[in-house]
Amino acid sequence: MAEVRVMKRGKVYQYQFEIASVNGTRKYINKSGFKTKAEALESGNIAYTEYINTGQPYKESKLSYSDYLDYWLDNYCKTNLKYNTIQSYTTLINKYIKPKIGKYRISNITSVALNNFITDMVNEYNFSRVYFKNLLKVLKGSFRDACNLYGIIKYNPALTIRLPKMDKVEEDIKHLYSLEEIDRILDRFKDNATFTASFLTSCYTGMRTGEVFALTWKDVDLENGIIYINHNVYDKPKDQFGRWYIGSTKTVRGTRKINIGNTLVTALLNFKKRQEMLKKLYGKEYKYYCIEDVKNEYGKVIEQRIVLNKNHESENLDLVFTRDDGTYTGTDLIRYPFKVIREELNIKCRFYDLRGTYATKILNNGTEIRDVADMLGHRNIETTENYYISSTENNRRDAVLSFDRLTSSDTINKAIKFEV
Repeated sequence: MAEVRVMKRGKVYQYQFEIASVNGTRKYINKSGFKTKAEALESGNIAYTEYINTGQPYKESKLSYSDYLDYWLDNYCKTNLKYNTIQSYTTLINKYIKPKIGKYRISNITSVALNNFITDMVNEYNFSRVYFKNLLKVLKGSFRDACNLYGIIKYNPALTIRLPKMDKVEEDIKHLYSLEEIDRILDRFKDNATFTASFLTSCYTGMRTGEVFALTWKDVDLENGIIYINHNVYDKPKDQFGRWYIGSTKTVRGTRKINIGNTLVTALLNFKKRQEMLKKLYGKEYKYYCIEDVKNEYGKVIEQRIVLNKNHESENLDLVFTRDDGTYTGTDLIRYPFKVIREELNIKCRFYDLRGTYATKILNNGTEIRDVADMLGHRNIETTENYYISSTENNRRDAVLSFDRLTSSDTINKAIKFEV
């Protein structure tokens, strides 16, 4: 039987093991670049186990859950998930999962152990239900792939885990903007045209924050009153090239077109005229941006970064929401205004709350829930109902008064007099 051999190559170590011969020629799998002999041997054993289990009965793995999670992040998550999701998963893994259950062999972890872990987490931390659901996604996804994709375990112990009752957990507080609050905000920032235009865009469309700041003028059809949502922006640690990237929408359903009314059409039309005037005013000092392909080691385009178009050799991206001199700051544009809104105007809200406000108001105005979900880019109406539709005191009172009017008759009116 073949075994994993480790040898030193200069200052690093390499593992090697023999595989099936091809046309009578002996073949090997090897990989170099490990700092220690132990690291090379461990990685070699993982690779060898993966090789011999292809199409073969399961053999118990001695791999720790912690080491498997590293492997899963590198080989599955970084290939299939979006950057922000990977960052979120990495935080959950390093901060909570590894310290508590990472030391155990993945093949020995049971559904009972996982249910105990998630229950202990709920009892120990006062996170929102959404946060715990993300933790559940990591557990379910990692064990699913360990079983079905890599064959490291025989059965998936995460199939039966679920969140326990969480009466004490505080949910994220959603703010429903009133018209009076919107007026106060717009009046306070009447001299900040870019913030005002972006605020109104989210207010009148319910777009996600990243979708708003990914808009280019090519996406906006002012003549027909349509916005085409094709992209999302996200940021990464800044380097000499910048930190803002443009990618696909959050979900497949997120790629959509939405109709806009006269108010927003007028606002964007005037904002575009103002931007064109500023381009002439700044002249050569005005900043333009383009897309730069970021490739992996195999030459495949994996991301697209927004960079200054210094030599104007590439096509301008023509971003909608930039500062007066053309500077693009992504979602940072709303950071200071919302600090002012919370501290000076004393309105405890987020830019993202405009999305829920939009959904609630159009639903209360008679729009069907399926249409609201489509406008927000949701596949399931349950997502729209559970996370974006808010109930208000006025709505509940109106519902009671409406029922009162509908359930009215002379007989009832006579009965409630209770005359002697």
